[in-house]
Amino acid sequence: MKVSKAQAAENRQGILDAAARLYRERGLTGVGVADITRDAGLTHGGLYRHFESKDALVREACARAFDWSIAPLDGHTPNANVADRIRSYLSPQHRDAPGSGCPVAALAVDAARAGPELSAVFAAGIERNIQRFTQLLVDTAAPPPQADTGADTGTEATPPAAAAHRARAIEVLATMVGGLVLARATAAAQPALSQELLTTLQEQLIALLEEPRRNG
Repeated sequence: MKVSKAQAAENRQGILDAAARLYRERGLTGVGVADITRDAGLTHGGLYRHFESKDALVREACARAFDWSIAPLDGHTPNANVADRIRSYLSPQHRDAPGSGCPVAALAVDAARAGPELSAVFAAGIERNIQRFTQLLVDTAAPPPQADTGADTGTEATPPAAAAHRARAIEVLATMVGGLVLARATAAAQPALSQELLTTLQEQLIALLEEPRRNG
């Protein structure tokens, strides 16, 4: 029976959603085409009607995974919420649910080994998250830390302030990703250590972001 265009689009989206979740849960090499189509409720052969190759599916699924973001798409969120976002990211709930969480913490190592095309997907997604998190810091009334460089990132802040906010955003995001990876790696064998990593980094990063406000 011929499938309508609307149904075909729905099937394609179902494959992408399933792949984006399963890849984050099991890694790029831990998931087969049959796993993805079974999860999406479709037949194995149906996948190649929507994607020219498994590599094409991987790229699109990883791009789909980057719909997840630590910062909202619209930006302009008060800085008071940054602490909540750090706590949410470095939480047992996020640690234990990689399939619905940050694609960088789940798949960055796999992406680094997969070649330039997938690297480009991750570079674009990481850059978007840096920009969004930078905007959260720019939107606060706290005086930013000063930087020597005047590189402009496209925000309304003065160039030195914009560069300082971007550097701080990179620092915080990289620490969060690394901390989540370590917490996941230790959770099964040493849950107390895993929780200590999450709690310690929450406290340290929130204090880091509050320091300019206290000094101001």
